[in-house]
Amino acid sequence: MAHALVITPVKNSIETTLDTARAIAQSDLSVKHIIFNDFSTEETKRELENNKAEIGYELIHLEDLTDHPSPNYKMVLQYSQKKALEMNLPLLVIESDVVIKSNTISQLLNHQKSHAHSGLTGAVTVDEKGAVNFPYLKFKGRKESEINTKRSLSFCCTLFSLDFLKAYDFMGLDDAKDWYDTFISTQSLACGFENFVLMEAPVWHRPHGSRPWKQLKYKNPLKYYFLKFWKGWDKI
Repeated sequence: MAHALVITPVKNSIETTLDTARAIAQSDLSVKHIIFNDFSTEETKRELENNKAEIGYELIHLEDLTDHPSPNYKMVLQYSQKKALEMNLPLLVIESDVVIKSNTISQLLNHQKSHAHSGLTGAVTVDEKGAVNFPYLKFKGRKESEINTKRSLSFCCTLFSLDFLKAYDFMGLDDAKDWYDTFISTQSLACGFENFVLMEAPVWHRPHGSRPWKQLKYKNPLKYYFLKFWKGWDKI
């Protein structure tokens, strides 16, 4: 029996994606895992198809559902909310540049069960050496095991409670945005829920591995900000 619906949006970056999928498959709890292929290359599509039976995920190609260009995070979230509510399960987003531990999902679910007003529960992200990294650098150095926060959570590895899914309809998400971490974090609080980051449930994050063009932010910031603002990419 599945304990959560886990989703992973994918845009190329096949190596990190398969690392993510294998880690989810090795979780100590059974989950339903869906990978959403968001107009990746034919090579990525082929590798996702070739590995789905062995690793054990469902694969949805968004090109079969829409002709809207990538990114299609809004569609993924709307589809997944509907599916989670049909299954009566919480929804866990694990992005394709994140590798969880075998007990990560258990930790997130156990924390949520013990906090009746939980809306979003995120696992802190760390680098390969275990140091807190982007996007949770704002919590670096904090000693608490959990942080009840009004600041934005990232969807790197974040659990949406079933109560929150019932309270806020993702059909109202803004078409003008590409990413919804900040907006949905705010909506959770507005609906009367609490948001948490678990500092003792670290997951390995390779920043922007799921969106390789964003590496330009560090390698060529002028080009990054040109693409971001001139082309209107990465709207949050």
